[in-house]
Amino acid sequence: MSAELKGRLGELITSHLREIPDFPEPGVLFRDITPLLADGNAFRELIDGLADHYRGRIDAIAGLESRGFILAAPLATALGLGMITVRKAGKLPGPLIGVEYELEYGKARMELRPESVQPGSRVLIIDDVLATGGTAAAAVELIRQCDAQVAAVAVLLELTDLNGRTKLPGITVESAVAF
Repeated sequence: MSAELKGRLGELITSHLREIPDFPEPGVLFRDITPLLADGNAFRELIDGLADHYRGRIDAIAGLESRGFILAAPLATALGLGMITVRKAGKLPGPLIGVEYELEYGKARMELRPESVQPGSRVLIIDDVLATGGTAAAAVELIRQCDAQVAAVAVLLELTDLNGRTKLPGITVESAVAF
């Protein structure tokens, strides 16, 4: 994102962010975007800013379950593009492709329906937060398995201490706000 857009959207996001200490467990500071989503004018400004930034640069948008869906759907509509749903295991009917990724304690799996991705298309992967990078890396692999190009990974918030970018080598990662 350009510095100007990042600054404008960053201010919009942080001014509508609610911080909740010790959620979901002690020692964690949860940053809640629901006040931004609840403010119709602010949410529209966010989507319009993202649409202006990505217009002409992408062919589809992949939203990551679940809050990525909230961003991907209106952005896809604003740009007249299709939305690809990248879901947690067991949420989509087949045929599917899937990728497992590591969690702090165990593994998880992300899946998509491959016919929802056009080979050769430029896909923007979007989510609310980049933390450890596991779900984003799984989504990148899924899009690549469909012979499409990952144009970028876009997030509203990036938790830099968790080093999520290290799981996305060679991928453009754009975050509006970094903590």
